[in-house]
Parts: sequence; structure tokens; C-alpha cells
Amino acid sequence: MVSSADSKIPSSPSPCSSSTRIQRSHGRSMRTIRSNIFQSGLDCSPEPSAIASRSVAVSENLTDSVIDFRLGELTAGFMASAENAPSSDKTTDLLELSQDFSDFSSFNSDISGELQRLASLCQSEAPPRAGEPLADCEVREAVRLGPGFLAASDVAASTEIVEVASLEIVEPMVRSCAEILDSSTPIEEKRTAAAMLRLLAKHRSDFRELIGSSGAIQALIPLLRSTDPAAQENAVTALLNLSLEESNKLPITASGAIKPLVYALRTGTITAKQNAACALLSLSMIEDNRITIGICGAIPPLVSLMANGSSRGKKDALTTLYKLCTVRQNKERAVTAGAVSPLVELVGAGGGGTAEKAMVVLSSLAAIPEGRDAIVQEGGIPALVEAIEDGPARGKEFAVLTLLQLCADSPRNRGLLVREGAIPPLVALSQSASSRSKHKVSFPRR
Repeated sequence: MVSSADSKIPSSPSPCSSSTRIQRSHGRSMRTIRSNIFQSGLDCSPEPSAIASRSVAVSENLTDSVIDFRLGELTAGFMASAENAPSSDKTTDLLELSQDFSDFSSFNSDISGELQRLASLCQSEAPPRAGEPLADCEVREAVRLGPGFLAASDVAASTEIVEVASLEIVEPMVRSCAEILDSSTPIEEKRTAAAMLRLLAKHRSDFRELIGSSGAIQALIPLLRSTDPAAQENAVTALLNLSLEESNKLPITASGAIKPLVYALRTGTITAKQNAACALLSLSMIEDNRITIGICGAIPPLVSLMANGSSRGKKDALTTLYKLCTVRQNKERAVTAGAVSPLVELVGAGGGGTAEKAMVVLSSLAAIPEGRDAIVQEGGIPALVEAIEDGPARGKEFAVLTLLQLCADSPRNRGLLVREGAIPPLVALSQSASSRSKHKVSFPRR
């Protein structure tokens, strides 16, 4: 993933781009040249007879109304196929960019490696293992030896034991872990107990329910502020895994986990930060939690993770910001925290699906005046026009939606859009969208 530092695009002498943070190199795009050709009525098409009349028509009316018409036509085309969808919120349906942004509760998200592995285990039978299966007595003995034994075992052996263990066998271990966490035992023992709960909660729904009813959730919370990085990471990830069980979301929230999770998001290891973001995303599925998460200060560290994190960290942060920014107060917090600049840089960098996710969050922030002003100031219009011209089809849709919000009530922004040479790609895209609408080919639901 291109970082914030190296995703800048070289400068261009154009008047518009000189006033923006995003700069482009000479000759990168023919947008401005094509726009001038349209304005002068000239035709450089290899098929002049097919295009000339269209060029003249566009050149006669390069006005605000043309921008409004083209953007409106595109948006109408994109939304037409969703009109008969069963969802009551068609805009939200359209903004379901990927599995990251939809059906989280069914474990179809790829927001983290932890959740991806969990999904495959929860949705299928345990994979076949080489050799003879563990005997029940072996499982009982391993569990009797306790968390320390399993933590010292290799990952494959521990996973095999957990997969075949019954609730009856595991319940004493869960109680033991909860007691260790709730006592004054050394941090090494608490770290091991948290690691055991993390492992158990990762693999099986019935174990997550068992742990949730054992009192272990409350006992894990203090470790979120631990100065031991491994203990903090184990506690964060255990709570993430537990939060995937719907019945655990409210107990985790009621135990006061949100603010300590935000602390881990600010101070933890790379893995702890990523998993804290995912845990907050999981808890944000409860609508009332979104405001609480914002009040507890989650937005600035999420913006930092988006700007400076790994590829996975950026995706985790973008996904969580998207969900939190369905609340207006969190949109305002995101703009204040400086989210727009790295979002525009990610859009300009393109590739890897991250640019599309960044466009979705930008579209959300463009719903408020502060967001629109910041997007224009940070060079969002040039970056979005580039996405319409050169980006993938899905990204083009989100770029158009965002530009529509930026230009709907702003003659100045429409002027910037024209100077960026947006007319030709908008014309081409509007014709493509009209064709799809005409043939009633709806966008895939993801």
C-alpha cells in the first residue's frame, strides 16, 4: 500500500491544480486537452462522423447546468437498478463497496486476518486432520494441564485440541482463566489466560457464548490498559473474537470496554491497534454505540491508523470510520481530526481496493459543509476526476456520487470541475451508465 508520504502526484502547471494539495505530472492525463477540444468544437476522434455532433453539443453548453445534468444523470443511472431492491435504504445499498462494508455479522468481512480465519472455521466443519484424531482422554489431559500447557504447545496442536474439545471439558478451563484474570496473579499468568480465551473464542461460537457467560469479559477489560504489550494484544483480540457473538456485544459494552479499546487503539502493538479497530467496528453494529465510540475519542487514532498503518491497518481503519461516520457528530470529528487529507491521498494513489474504500468515506464526509470544504481544499476534485477517468468501474460510481455532493450547490466547485477537464470522462461514463440502465443490468449486490 502506498503510504501518505509517497502517494503525492507530481505537480502540473494547470491553474486548478496549482491551488490544490494533489498535483499531477505533465502528460499524465489528456483530460484538459480533450476538454479544450470539446470547447472549441474540434474533433480528434478516429470516427469523426460518429462523434462530431456530440462534441458540438457539449461545446455549446459547458455551463453549470451541463455539470448538474451529467452528474445527476450518472447518479440516476447508478441508482435506477436499486429502486426495486427490498432494502429501505438504497443509498446504503449502493455504498456497500465490498465485503468489508457489508454483512459483517455473517463473517463475510476481510477486515482482518483474524476474522478471515474465524469465518472459514465458523462456516464449515473442522478441516480433516492428518493421522489419528485425538482421543477424548488426551483432550481432557491437555485441558487439565491448563492454559500454560496449551500456550506452550504449537499452534496446530492447540487448535486441534480446541476444535475437538467439548463444552464440558472446556468449561473448567474458562472458569480458571477468568479467576486468574480477576486475581492479583503475576502478569505472565494473566497474559497466558488471555491468550487461552483468545484461542477458544476464535474457533467456536459455543465457546464464545460460554466465555461470555463466565464473567471473563469483565476480567479482560483491565488488561486493555496493561503496559505488557503481549497481554494487551491478547485481551484486545479475545474481546474482538467474543464480540463476533451477537449475545456478547451488549455485555462487552456494559462492561465499559469501549474507552479501554480506544486506549489500546492509541497505544498498542500494530496487531493490537488493528484488532482494536475491528472490535470497535463490531461493537458499532449497535447503533447507540457509534456516538459513544466517537465521544470516547476513537476517531483521531483511527485517522492515524488510516494514514500511517499497514495495508491491513488502513483497511481496518477505513471500514470502522465508514461505520462510525453514519453519525453526523462523527463526521465532524473525522474532519476535525484531519481525515480528509489522507483520504484524498489514498484516492489519488489508487489500487488495491483501498482507494475505493477511501472514496466511500469521502462521500460520507461530503454530506456536511465542513467535509465538502476540506475535500476541495485538499485537492479532492482533481483526485476524484482522475478516478472517473482511470479508476475501476466501482470506484467511478463513488467518485461521481462524491462530486455530485461537492458541486450541487457550488458554482465555484463546478468551475473547478470544468477546469479539471471532467466533461469528456463524464460524458463517456454517462453514456455507459445509460446503456446499463437501458438494458436493466443492475449492479452486483455484495
